[in-house]
Amino acid sequence: MNWLTLIVEWGAPILFSCAVAALFVWAGRRFIPDEPRTRVFRQVWIITVVLSTNVLIVLVLPLDTETRGQLLSLFGLVLTAVIALSSTSFVSNLMAGFMLRAVGNFHPGDFIQVADHFGRVTESGLLHTEIQSVDRDLVTLPNLFVMNQPVKVVRSSGTLISAEVSLGYDVHRNQIRDALKAAAETADLKEPFVQIVSLNDHAVVYQVLGFLEDVSNLVSKRTELNSRVLDSLHAAGIEIVSPAFVNQRRLDPAYRFIPGEHTATTPEDTEVEKLMFDKAELAGHLSTLRHQKEELEAEIDDLKSSAEPSPAEITWRENQIRSLEQLIDSIETE
Repeated sequence: MNWLTLIVEWGAPILFSCAVAALFVWAGRRFIPDEPRTRVFRQVWIITVVLSTNVLIVLVLPLDTETRGQLLSLFGLVLTAVIALSSTSFVSNLMAGFMLRAVGNFHPGDFIQVADHFGRVTESGLLHTEIQSVDRDLVTLPNLFVMNQPVKVVRSSGTLISAEVSLGYDVHRNQIRDALKAAAETADLKEPFVQIVSLNDHAVVYQVLGFLEDVSNLVSKRTELNSRVLDSLHAAGIEIVSPAFVNQRRLDPAYRFIPGEHTATTPEDTEVEKLMFDKAELAGHLSTLRHQKEELEAEIDDLKSSAEPSPAEITWRENQIRSLEQLIDSIETE
């Protein structure tokens, strides 16, 4: 009888605490979707529930006040020791993840450069940031590393792309400027302009820049700009050759080292980004679709709370939400 009473007195509070914890974990999994933008909150929620359950078990056990206080103090000391003795990188990356979330300077699908790493963001987690590089590989960067480095984010509204070339002093700068601006215009860049970067003892370094609106073609447009610069300078009769260039062949002094006209047998690859950044492209689409869904849900709430709600407008927005949900499901499946 004593054993049965002991089991009931100690087992019931423990089972009650576990049931409450299971209920909160279920609620977190039910109402916090398993998506890249909310995965951090799911993890934090589960960790908080587990720690709170341990405290709740101590509080509901049939113990006297002094013993309960000692157990709570012991639990606090153990938790502090675990955090102190665990890897400092883990805690640092965790705090850096919260800071990156608070700053919010980049999102899935954005082009970023961190130190020597360039690519498109595929996932921004609690402990790491994943980017897809130009060779289609996935690079995982610890959040502490990202936080300690300058992060260059390519703006989705457009960016300037450039190409540099060093030419001799024997060609007038106005002629070079016109040729470089023509190259940028041929590459479909807006508002092109030319800068003289430096005056070296052997050559002048020029830089042509132009505005690119569609940043999804950033890599291919850089290649296209360099190609157009070559074609434009050669068409203008301007040599791109080092002053120290020496050729042992005997040629006429009037000969210029410019290739002749050539018709491309195959078109240039202008959509290589679809192969390079396939995962980042999908992540960017998902982020945009979820944002549109949230806006529609907010509009429905506003319509329902208005003095004269319009059932037709509410129904139209609900149909839009269902269509977005189907698109999100299909992209997540892919």
